[in-house]
Amino acid sequence: MDLPRLRQVALVARELAPATACLQAGVGLRDPFADPGVGEFGLTNAVYEAGRDFLEVVSPAKDGTTAGRLLDRRGDGGYMAIFQLPDLAALRAGRERLAPLGVRAVWQIDLPDIASSHLHPRDVPGAIVSIDAAEPADSWRWGGPRWTGGAPVDPFSPGGIAAISVAVEDPAAAATRWAEVLGCQLDPLPSGQSVRFVEGGDGIVEVVLDLGRTGEVAIGSTTVRSTKGAR
Repeated sequence: MDLPRLRQVALVARELAPATACLQAGVGLRDPFADPGVGEFGLTNAVYEAGRDFLEVVSPAKDGTTAGRLLDRRGDGGYMAIFQLPDLAALRAGRERLAPLGVRAVWQIDLPDIASSHLHPRDVPGAIVSIDAAEPADSWRWGGPRWTGGAPVDPFSPGGIAAISVAVEDPAAAATRWAEVLGCQLDPLPSGQSVRFVEGGDGIVEVVLDLGRTGEVAIGSTTVRSTKGAR
């Protein structure tokens, strides 16, 4: 893989079951992984394979969660963008960039095969941004047992994440900030994916999945639409 890569995007929904039913019917994703680890944040989730990438839906399981406050403010929509850096050395360098930029980490973990830093959304506008590194690089513990220690030979679906659109008050300033944090350009990323910023609103407002020969689908806060032939 070409890295950095937008490896996982999380959506937040008040009710998990209707949201996952919509994704499964509208996009054809299937067999999600339920990660018990998100219980630490008061959440339940479903993580879908989208080629080598992942689309997650989280939902509050108790009161007082960050996800719940976001739902109260703006309803169902985008929540988190998780970027995979080339290796643990690159992640350490990324973490070292944070303090001079005034960016705080709100959660951090270092495991033998994966490491992660979730960044404060007040410091990186538009979403919760996470910088992660996995070893080996094609593995992804957050995707479940099939992706721990390596990649499966039979992924559930082709393609992957092609692009996201993030709504913010100042798109140019947000793009500069995200690029500083990640240490690379955003449109396109080295992976060929695109992170785009639009004016107005707050948060990830669209996720575009490349589904291989069946084309692309764009998932918005309330819609799933085909974009086949648009790129």
